[in-house]
Amino acid sequence: MSAPPVIVWFRRDLRISDHTALHRAALEGVPLAPVFVFDPAILSGSDVGIRRPAFLHACLASLMGNLQSVGSHLIVRKGRPEVELMALAKEIGAKKIFYNKDVEPYSRKRDKKVDQAAADCGIETVPCDDLLIHPPGRVQRATGGPYTVFTPFSRAWLSLPPQDPLPRPKQLVPIKGIKVADLPSPERFGLSPCDISLPPAGEKVARDMLRAFCAKNLRRYGEIRNYPLADATSRLSPHLRFGTISPRTVLAEARRVRAEDPSSRREVDIFIGELIWRDFYKQILWEFPHVATGSFRPEYDRVEWENDREKFATWCQGCTGFPIVDAAMRQLNQTGWMHNRLRMIVASFLTKDLLISWQWGERYFMEKLFDGDLAANNGGWQWAAGTGTDAQPYFRIFNPSSQAEKFDPEGKFIAQYVPEADLLTYPAPMVDHAKQRVRALEMYKKARS
Repeated sequence: MSAPPVIVWFRRDLRISDHTALHRAALEGVPLAPVFVFDPAILSGSDVGIRRPAFLHACLASLMGNLQSVGSHLIVRKGRPEVELMALAKEIGAKKIFYNKDVEPYSRKRDKKVDQAAADCGIETVPCDDLLIHPPGRVQRATGGPYTVFTPFSRAWLSLPPQDPLPRPKQLVPIKGIKVADLPSPERFGLSPCDISLPPAGEKVARDMLRAFCAKNLRRYGEIRNYPLADATSRLSPHLRFGTISPRTVLAEARRVRAEDPSSRREVDIFIGELIWRDFYKQILWEFPHVATGSFRPEYDRVEWENDREKFATWCQGCTGFPIVDAAMRQLNQTGWMHNRLRMIVASFLTKDLLISWQWGERYFMEKLFDGDLAANNGGWQWAAGTGTDAQPYFRIFNPSSQAEKFDPEGKFIAQYVPEADLLTYPAPMVDHAKQRVRALEMYKKARS
């Protein structure tokens, strides 16, 4: 009698190379059913917007083609995962479900429901570590417990050997007797058309982008990464968000460049630091899930934000009268992406010039970004607002004018998005930065006392 088939539940890991759950399931040597479940609870979230679901659908189309190339096919369902997965398991007689773990609070609750439903049906679930280079709980203080400051976390992270990427499966054993269908249209899942052009999606695109970045910009990354006009960053964040490429693959390629060209070590290590930040914020979310709804440091939940809705709308539209802020916000609105230096500038401006809660900005970013990721977005906003893991963060206040002079000295990036910046029709600065800086410091000091 042949062994029963297994299910591989895809979520934010839409690739077949270096995919831990898929790799382990394939080792079983039995028919394998890859499945993706559109979860209405996620699709209907207030900060989801229409951009990430549209990019997700494009990534699924790519995944479906990749699975077909190794003899398999993606099954797509819509509904509550604990219901849809059990129905599929019953339909094909599966006794195991493999999936890669997540760190977000909702995902952890969802996975517990799936684990319980599976146990009730006599089905084994096999959760795998895949999302991070070093999984939650592995980078720990010598005395035990998680790090809450980045620098010692980084040192400990670097002391651990990374796992090599897993190979792409050559062939998968397909499920027989199940109806195979094409990927349903976005409309079938209630998805609205995207309001802007989608970036190229899928595993091949991500790998090509990684190779191009390593060939062109990695060896001078530290030198040029802060200049938005240079467009010198990897642009891999949407692909890491949806898992069309794994962080292990990115790290392995960076390490390869460093090994082949020792003179590039400093630049490559700065880029690897970005991968460490990614792990750090995900481990913070795992260990301290309260950050999803409030400040990492609870005393900053007492900050009395002014939260002026008209000022917030002006910031969202990119009409503040500060050209670098306006160019950044228009880049976000028009492309679904924003350069990291600009993310810090606009976040500091919203919280410490306009005195508006970081959570308002966090939600707006999640609505507009293709790479919107709870851990990274939350960590970045709390860093900028001074409510996060930094030891003495609240008095870090970016001056938008000096930031523009330093990182866009000729104004060429600004001119791309704010061509009217030098015209009389351009609005005057909506606030006096020097005065607002004083008010912000007083606001934070009051909350701390």
